[in-house]
Amino acid sequence: MSKLVAPHGGKGLVCCKLEGAELEAELKKAAGLKKIEISSQVKGDLIMMGIGGFSPLDGFMTKADWKGVCADYLLADGTFWPVPVMLDASKADADAIKEGDEITLERNGEIYATMKVTEKFEMTEEDKKWESEKVYKGHGEESADDKFWEIALKDHPGVQMVMARKEFCLAGPVKVLSEGEFPEKFKGVYLTPAQTRAIFDERGWANVASMQLRNPMHRSHEHLCKIAIDVCDGVLIHSLIGNLKPGDIPAEVRVKCIDTLVKGYFVEDKVVQGGYPLDMRYAGPREALLHATFRQNYGVNKMIIGRDHAGVGDFYTLFEAQEIFDAIPAPAEPGKALQCEALKIDWTFYCYKCDGMASMRTCPHGKDDRVILSGTKLRHALSNNEEVVDHFGREEVLVILREYYASLTEKVEVKLQSHAEGTKM
Repeated sequence: MSKLVAPHGGKGLVCCKLEGAELEAELKKAAGLKKIEISSQVKGDLIMMGIGGFSPLDGFMTKADWKGVCADYLLADGTFWPVPVMLDASKADADAIKEGDEITLERNGEIYATMKVTEKFEMTEEDKKWESEKVYKGHGEESADDKFWEIALKDHPGVQMVMARKEFCLAGPVKVLSEGEFPEKFKGVYLTPAQTRAIFDERGWANVASMQLRNPMHRSHEHLCKIAIDVCDGVLIHSLIGNLKPGDIPAEVRVKCIDTLVKGYFVEDKVVQGGYPLDMRYAGPREALLHATFRQNYGVNKMIIGRDHAGVGDFYTLFEAQEIFDAIPAPAEPGKALQCEALKIDWTFYCYKCDGMASMRTCPHGKDDRVILSGTKLRHALSNNEEVVDHFGREEVLVILREYYASLTEKVEVKLQSHAEGTKM
């Protein structure tokens, strides 16, 4: 018997991907259906539904689901869910589709799924603004009422993605037909929930923590993972391998950095490195909840939440992503409630006087004695060919990152957050 936390939603792993003869038959049918070109984000969402990562979702959300998730963190059936998972369509495509129709979802000529349309509804500019304010607006300086829209339209990639959605949304169950490039491109790293659960079960793990990564792994990340290993059976270092915003470091480079760190600085049988196929939404606290929700499907019951988790700019306060876990609804049916808990860890840094990694809870010294660690600050230094201060990252990792930045022909400006600069200490 597995000792792991049950998948989210109370229905086990809901996997929408077809295999074998069913897959071949559906691919043939898909070729003759009305085709909708999907975004990169929708592609990632589909793959997660295919492999069970988005259990219990079996398709794209209805308007009632969308409204409940934005307003109350709940699907129409009362299951906890923190961010909308939507399929947008142009007015021309929506006009050509009736409720009950089957359609094909493709991207760049590759068929990813078929879908039975159970509902289509308009997504007005006001709807998009409402979603942006509910899901992406935080309590940071740039989310103030007199600043949010002025700044978000220019600098918040999550809000930009919502506002760029087409005029209609389509809802309905999907049959997923492809996992895209991920199984081959990230062989051995790209893992499904069934695969991670099998690994954890084989090792006899019951309490598993997960580390979310979209930046290269620096000393703070390493420290957080080691804290988790001390209090849990092991840790899943789980990297986003879908699309990021300009200036972020590609997944192949980050995976190489993690490999180097794990081999040199961890007890290897206490760590599993994995990758998942989503694009970042940059939803800050709401995305922290999403990370915990789908990690539960991977067999994780402790989500490491540190400083400014999934944040962008100064839209969110320092520990808003921790605080939100204490404010979400708890549905009466246990299976419908989020069971993956936040492992809340204070701001960590290297302290010269402590002569090691420390946190605000453990270090009595001042700002001048501390090396402020953040992925944004590291990317800023490397992209500007600046020297990286001692104890920021392991030298073996910095060698990999310097090689990557030296290979770039175009540099993207990396905007420093006040958190990254340590001005909020």
